[in-house]
Amino acid sequence: MRKLGWALLAVFLLGGALSAWQVGFRPPDEYDDDAPIPPDANEKTEWAFARLKYPSIWRRRWRGGSWTTDYPRADRQFVQGVRRLSRVHACSAERVIDLSTDEIFYWPWVYAVEVGQWDLGEAEAARLREYLLRGGFLMVDDFHGTYEWQTFMASMRRVFPDRPVVDIDDKDPIFHVIYDLDERFQVPGVQYLYSGRLYERDGIEPKWRGIYDDKGRIMVAICHNMDLGDAWEWADDPRYPERFASLAYRIGVNYIVYAMTH
Repeated sequence: MRKLGWALLAVFLLGGALSAWQVGFRPPDEYDDDAPIPPDANEKTEWAFARLKYPSIWRRRWRGGSWTTDYPRADRQFVQGVRRLSRVHACSAERVIDLSTDEIFYWPWVYAVEVGQWDLGEAEAARLREYLLRGGFLMVDDFHGTYEWQTFMASMRRVFPDRPVVDIDDKDPIFHVIYDLDERFQVPGVQYLYSGRLYERDGIEPKWRGIYDDKGRIMVAICHNMDLGDAWEWADDPRYPERFASLAYRIGVNYIVYAMTH
């Protein structure tokens, strides 16, 4: 049964990847023209950074809404780190996954930013629920404090009204699949360079939380009161502390490998 399970997982990942690559790289309307498209953006690889596009309570903010925060620079910077720090064959260009379509089912790992601003309707919630229960993995990041947590949970309860959000235990494989992440600390956004504060709003304490399926697999990895996306984006800036960027990259790599093997 274990061999059969791994075989089915391989079929899921390979089938999804092949289907996705038939689409190829398509910059959305909100694409930042100042960021050049890598020449190998359509290379066939085993993994690509999949950024979730979702409806926001502030639909006009930053042109495309909150989902565009740090896009596409954080994605590109992080991909370079994945290439250096792991053997994952990663594509140089991200993919934007529209939750209003079935495209999400092609991707084993999906990233959503600023989820303290998202506003999922019943159709989007149902699609995301099906994706996660079929083996998908969602990483959420860059939202802070009580109000944004409540906004995040208002939509997440539409996705999973009966599944609890829990703190991820330090012994969970997600913290050890590549790097041992026993010593974690708050990763601030670029605002730290100007404010000197690690936190935003009332989000003083960093939280690594998750939603599990019936077999004990993390489906949703929640990075609350931290900003890993900024740490990826600003990793090459000498003003941004290396220890924050290093932890952000290690967390991201662990989550990718966990998503593709569990």
